[in-house]
Amino acid sequence: MNALDKPLLETDISLGHLLETIDGVRELPLIFSYDGRPVKSGYHVTEIKAGQFAALDCGANPEAWSEIFVQLWDVDEENRAHMAAGKFAAIIRKVSEHVLLDGSAKLTFEVSDGIRPMQLYCASMPTVQGGALHVELTPRPASCKPRDRWLKEENRKSSACCGPSTAQSACCG
Repeated sequence: MNALDKPLLETDISLGHLLETIDGVRELPLIFSYDGRPVKSGYHVTEIKAGQFAALDCGANPEAWSEIFVQLWDVDEENRAHMAAGKFAAIIRKVSEHVLLDGSAKLTFEVSDGIRPMQLYCASMPTVQGGALHVELTPRPASCKPRDRWLKEENRKSSACCGPSTAQSACCG
């Protein structure tokens, strides 16, 4: 199987899912990791943006979606510990008093150490490990939406074939 044949991985989580996870572990440190390492313990949430997007993809299909951008400044200041998950949720709540945040929106992280350019990341499912809530951030790649939809449909069709093939079925024949 070459890279073009691999099924798409669902690595995007919504803001609502992240906040639901935090509700059960508010006191734990929240540690984001990217590029193979955790953010520094003094990281800041410097900006939260909500966007509504409308576009035309490369197949001339109209697209529309909501997206929440969380900007992380990866710095280490004043020997601070990693932010508690509850503090992160409180920051989101404060922003939601002024900006409409759609809990089902795609969540994108913008991360920079203040020196390197900001990079875009998507977030994996949060996990509790070693007394902390961990969220792995992976680079957000470019994609071809028509191809992605076709692959998703092909994967759905192939996973629907789970019984023995029959002469009347085109499945798994």
